[in-house]
Amino acid sequence: MKTLYVVLGSISLFLGILGIFLPLLPTTPFLLLTAALYCKGSPRLYNWLIAHKRFGPYILNFREHKTIPLRAKIVSVSLLWITILYCIFFVIDNLWIRILLLCIATGVTIHILSFKTQK
Repeated sequence: MKTLYVVLGSISLFLGILGIFLPLLPTTPFLLLTAALYCKGSPRLYNWLIAHKRFGPYILNFREHKTIPLRAKIVSVSLLWITILYCIFFVIDNLWIRILLLCIATGVTIHILSFKTQK
């Protein structure tokens, strides 16, 4: 069972890292899931993740305080809208899909901004 937790945690970590670069793929839920799975599957991997220079503070701050750093909010919302607007104007021809993309971007933006900003 521990092997399954490690494998699923590694997949979740990969998706979380992809989420840094792909605006519609969330980063935080995948990193939190990775931490939970590594905690059950491998204390060594969990400790590595929590001690990681980039991911550790992000995970701990979110778990303890439900906050997101200002820079992370700005980058994620900016990349989200740049990507969505590019798709709407240059990739997608269907009006309903354009409207759907605008609704998704608005919802994700509201969700991100609903969290407190880390001081």
